[in-house]
Amino acid sequence: MTILLITPGSNVRHSGNRCTASQWADILTNQGHEVIVCYDIPGTLPSLHTDLLIAMHGVKCHGVIALYRATVPAGKVLLALTGTDIYPEPSKAAKESMARADGIIVLQEKALEKIPPELRSRAAVVIQAVRKTSEHRKTASEFFEVCLVGHLRDVKNPLLTAAAARLLPVESRIRVRHAGGILEPKYESLVAGEQRENPRYRWLGELSSEAVSALITSSDLMVLTSRSEGGARVIGESIVQGTPVLSTRIDGVEGLIGEEYPGFFPDNDTAALAAMLSKCETDPKFYRRLQEARSALADRFSPEAEARALGGVIAKLFGKSHPET
Repeated sequence: MTILLITPGSNVRHSGNRCTASQWADILTNQGHEVIVCYDIPGTLPSLHTDLLIAMHGVKCHGVIALYRATVPAGKVLLALTGTDIYPEPSKAAKESMARADGIIVLQEKALEKIPPELRSRAAVVIQAVRKTSEHRKTASEFFEVCLVGHLRDVKNPLLTAAAARLLPVESRIRVRHAGGILEPKYESLVAGEQRENPRYRWLGELSSEAVSALITSSDLMVLTSRSEGGARVIGESIVQGTPVLSTRIDGVEGLIGEEYPGFFPDNDTAALAAMLSKCETDPKFYRRLQEARSALADRFSPEAEARALGGVIAKLFGKSHPET
């Protein structure tokens, strides 16, 4: 079949949604489909006949979903919900997009709770896979390396780890390395000031996917400080690459790795994060517990599981018993 896959945000090269769209396009092509990818909202729909629209963002794709429904009445609509679609609560536009969709994808289990009850039977979980790019080989360093991977905008709370690092004892060897582009202009001066005043913090700018993988692999710890996430891709990457995770306790991470994971801290709690960073550095038993929890989760992010789940969703939409291959 022919699939039109639309993901807004072409100006952000390494956004999670764009990476997911590219990955799904590869999966679907390998399963025998013809896939047309648009990295922004098109002014008009392609003239080529399509059997399925996959829209990655309920709010931003609200108009194009309505247009597709009107112009391709025989086509199916599959909506992939993002974090801003459902957190803190789904907007009117997001709910309308859900109602117009034949199928709904969420990226972690807890997101199902945000879908109106009458529409939940249309929904399925597809966890974003990560391929291991190299063995985890942390080279000898004078630092205990902590990395952050995320663009700088308020919802990511991007300077919380830098603030926590300021609270660490003088003998701490922790160094924070932060990869991500500046999406909200105010962070240009904030990051410059943080680097000037905080010797533990280094901003690396926006990196390629390969450089991000190398950063994660070479780190002792990855920290996610977001206030909300639809399904944080970097969590899976860290787990698969062999780097333990600390994260704010939010649905978008609990739904991926479970409520019992030992590396959670309260949202926007600088002191709690500082205490946990220090514990990771100084308490080998706790750090080993994080590693064991990480290792137990790795299979959840396998490419085979993602391909099977995505293919199954599409097969169900078209009344088939199993994905096309």
